[in-house]
Amino acid sequence: MRIERSIREMAIWAEKMQRFGKVVGLLPTMGALHGGHLSLMKLLEDRCDIRVASILVNPLQFGENEDLDKYPRNEESDIQKLEAQGCDVVFIPSPERMFTDNFSTFIDEDTLSNGLCGKYRPTHFRGVTTIVNMLFNLTKCNVAAFGLKDFQQGVVIRRMIENLFMHVNLVFGDTVREVDGVAMSSRNTLLTSTQRKAATTIPASLNWARDQALNSVEQASEIIHGVEAMLTNDNEIKVQYIEIVDPLTLAPVEYITTKAQLMIAVHCGSTRLIDNIEIGMNSQSKQLIMV
Repeated sequence: MRIERSIREMAIWAEKMQRFGKVVGLLPTMGALHGGHLSLMKLLEDRCDIRVASILVNPLQFGENEDLDKYPRNEESDIQKLEAQGCDVVFIPSPERMFTDNFSTFIDEDTLSNGLCGKYRPTHFRGVTTIVNMLFNLTKCNVAAFGLKDFQQGVVIRRMIENLFMHVNLVFGDTVREVDGVAMSSRNTLLTSTQRKAATTIPASLNWARDQALNSVEQASEIIHGVEAMLTNDNEIKVQYIEIVDPLTLAPVEYITTKAQLMIAVHCGSTRLIDNIEIGMNSQSKQLIMV
C-alpha cells in the first residue's frame, strides 16, 4: 500500500493512472477510522481498479468553538486498518499544505446546506464541499463513497456534482451501527461511559419513529414530539434539532405520505452526534441494522 503525503506527488500519480485508463475510487475521511469507513472501502471494491483513502481533519468544516482540537486522531491505526482492507493508496496531506496562507477560494451550496446541520454550523458545508472538490481534483477519482449517517452531506455533495458537471459517480453506504444500535462515529470515543449509554436512546427513538410511521401516523409533528420526549428523558442528551424532511430537497414535511427522512442532532455531554432514518409507508420496514 502506497502512503502519499505530498500534494504534488499525489497529483502526478493520479494523472498517470488516468492516462493508463484506471478507474480510481476515493474514500474521503477525517481519520479515526471505524467499521463504517471500512464498509465504504469494501463498497468500492468492485467499482474501481484502484482504491484511494484520504485522511485529513479538515479545519474548514469546523466552526468557532467546535471540536477541531480534540477531534480523535490515530494515523498509525488508520493505516493498518486500510491496509487490511486492501486499500491501494492512502493520501495524508497536512492542513498547512492544503490550506496555504493565501487560500481564499471556496465552494458554496446555497440551498440544501442552509437547514438542519447548516443552521447551527453555518460554515460547515462550505468546508465540506471545498475539501471534497479539492480531493476529487487531486486524486482524479471516477467514483467516491460516502456514508448515509451524514445524510445531509451526501445530498449536498450530490447537488454540487450535478450543478458543476463533475464526472464523479457517488456510492452511498448504509449507516453501520454498534451492537446496541448507536451509529458508528469517530466522535463516540469522546463519550464517557454514562454518555455512551445515554446515546442508545438515539437509535431507540429512530426505531420508534419508524414504527409509528408504518402504523399510519402521518402527522410529522406528532412523531417529532414523541422522539423529543424519548431523547429528553435522559439528562445527558440535549436536543439540537429533530426534523422530518423530504429526502431529495431536505425541505420539512408536514405529513408523511411517502418516504421521508427523520433527522436528529443532539449533544451528548459536549459531544455532538447526528443520526437519521428513512420513515413512511414506502420505506423499508426493517429495524436499524447492528453489527
